[in-house]
Amino acid sequence: MNIFDDLSKLYDFIRPFFDIGIIAFLLYKAYAVMRKTNSVQIIRSAVIIAFAYAAALLFKLSTLQWILNILAQGILICFAIVFQPELRKIFLKIGQVNWFAFRNRTKHSYVDAVLIAADQLSKLKRGMLVVFTRRTKLDDIIETGTKLNADLSSSLLLTIFAFNTTMHDGACVIQGGKVIAAGCFLPLSEQYDIKKTFGTRHRAALGISEATDAVVLVVSEESGAISLAYESRLHYDLNSDELMQRLETLLELKTEDYTIEDTIDENTTDNR
Repeated sequence: MNIFDDLSKLYDFIRPFFDIGIIAFLLYKAYAVMRKTNSVQIIRSAVIIAFAYAAALLFKLSTLQWILNILAQGILICFAIVFQPELRKIFLKIGQVNWFAFRNRTKHSYVDAVLIAADQLSKLKRGMLVVFTRRTKLDDIIETGTKLNADLSSSLLLTIFAFNTTMHDGACVIQGGKVIAAGCFLPLSEQYDIKKTFGTRHRAALGISEATDAVVLVVSEESGAISLAYESRLHYDLNSDELMQRLETLLELKTEDYTIEDTIDENTTDNR
């Protein structure tokens, strides 16, 4: 019995820390999800309402307190209706989060092919839009384009985007080492503070990153800048090292012994 008593006392001692640890973990994950969506308006509105109710209680504003109590349910309903797009994004992100999974890294040869094509298209000032799928399925996006299910290569991407083909204005959807579809239409971003200099490709890249967990590589037709869009944010004009490092992390890839610059140089030499 002494052992059980000791275990019980130990559990009673660590239980508050365990409780606080779980709450802290959930709050951290909730914050991480909220940060990946455009949820500032939701938080701001909730804080304003909370302050109004606190002021009513503190200063004994009976009329304001009475109104808030009556309108409480209606406020929640209006809150859900007004912020329905943001709430939808939050729940989508919650479903996409893999909280406890350990990363199983693989080789990134297919990413090299994309970056080789992106580098050459950047020099040619030709636009490019490539969507890397992760956990969220993109069946509805794939249906808008031409299904290819072809082996991924830089030559294929250059054929699609370097010339005025019927598919060059859309996006390529890539899964692993396959080009699943090309010429796909993406939803445009709902963000209101996007720079006016960003064209349709950048808005489309942001749009799909807001609705899914996809990672999107976009090459600007105007400046040749290569950017990544993910988690509702656009990371503009990244260099080769930054692109590789971020894609390795986001797509859970393994770094190989050679750099993307070496691969691009070798590919350019072969083409000559």
